[in-house]
Amino acid sequence: MKPNNKIGLALGGGAILGAAHIGVLKAFAEENIPVSAISGTSIGALVAALYAFDVSLDEIEKIAMDLDWLDISGFAFSRLGLLTNEKMGKKIKDVLGEVQFSDARIPLSVIATDVGRFEKVVLDSGDVARAVMASASVPGIFIPVEIDDRMLVDGGLMENVPISPLQNKAMDIIVGVDLNAGRKFKNPEDLIDVLLNAIDIAIDNATRIQTQKVDLLITPALSAYNRTDTECIRDLIREGYTAARGRLAPLKV
Repeated sequence: MKPNNKIGLALGGGAILGAAHIGVLKAFAEENIPVSAISGTSIGALVAALYAFDVSLDEIEKIAMDLDWLDISGFAFSRLGLLTNEKMGKKIKDVLGEVQFSDARIPLSVIATDVGRFEKVVLDSGDVARAVMASASVPGIFIPVEIDDRMLVDGGLMENVPISPLQNKAMDIIVGVDLNAGRKFKNPEDLIDVLLNAIDIAIDNATRIQTQKVDLLITPALSAYNRTDTECIRDLIREGYTAARGRLAPLKV
């Protein structure tokens, strides 16, 4: 890698599997590889936002370890979804404060899907917490999040590994983290699994095509893990770290 190359990091969606992103970031830190811009989809948006605002990796790991489904969701009395993720937005604000994208230490972009027009929406201005809520609003589970008269849901429907915002920022090298690459699907155990399996299957082919455009793709081996099991957070972090350490040599100066 040439000195002063700008590296963009795209963190993909995958529910609880997103803890693997923390391991990836730990590997970057250990190798002293700087990130010039970061983007995220769904759970990747949450991790990217925390990192972009200089929350320490130890603190991000603690947040992940303490995370429980009830911490980020609540029942919604709505025809548009079973749950609301307003609690997620509150948790982000508790950690970061009432921040805007322009306040980030590292340029941040978040992908969401306009469920009315079925368009990709790149969020890189305005309220960070609300943008992350939108990106992580799994359709059919969480009610859509309204931003600028758009009804927004999970960005994974359009771009699960959010490469395009980094291309628009003229990065020299783009690194993608795909949590679902090579994933073997299992019989669902509950309604959440049914919906997540269906969404993942629908976006898998598009993601494989999109990730051909990255310079380096990190694919943690996560098939053995359940996307809603918070008991495996530490193992997921380790998997992300291991996968990244094996791929970062080309990025070293």
